Amino acid sequence: MKKITVFILLLFLLVGCSQSNVQHNKDLEDSIYSIVDDKNKSEISMKSLTTFDWDKAFLFTPYSTQEAIEEELGTDFKDPSNISMRDDIYLLVFLDGDKVVQYVEIERRGSDFSIRQKGHLTPSNDVISIERH
Repeated sequence: MKKITVFILLLFLLVGCSQSNVQHNKDLEDSIYSIVDDKNKSEISMKSLTTFDWDKAFLFTPYSTQEAIEEELGTDFKDPSNISMRDDIYLLVFLDGDKVVQYVEIERRGSDFSIRQKGHLTPSNDVISIERH
């Protein structure tokens, strides 16, 4: 009986340490799409759309590998979008300190997105450029 109790406690501990607290922010995705769908707009200001704390955000292009994502973030993050095999989305990952807090999958919708040469976004340097085809 003790072994089962220990096993259950370890299982809860492992589950508690998982990325389950990393939120897929679909409301933010919808806000981004409303800007992308407006052909008169060429930029997305992330600070104006976010309602959570973050200090860095990284934009990953289609076919980004798991290794490249973790290297860029500087932390472990299991990519839930499987972007390494996809060309239809960009992955935007937000960090607060050294922890991933939220992410969005941005459908291309006939557009490409870039943060130019910045490397990552910050609340004070938060613009994603939209390049339409």
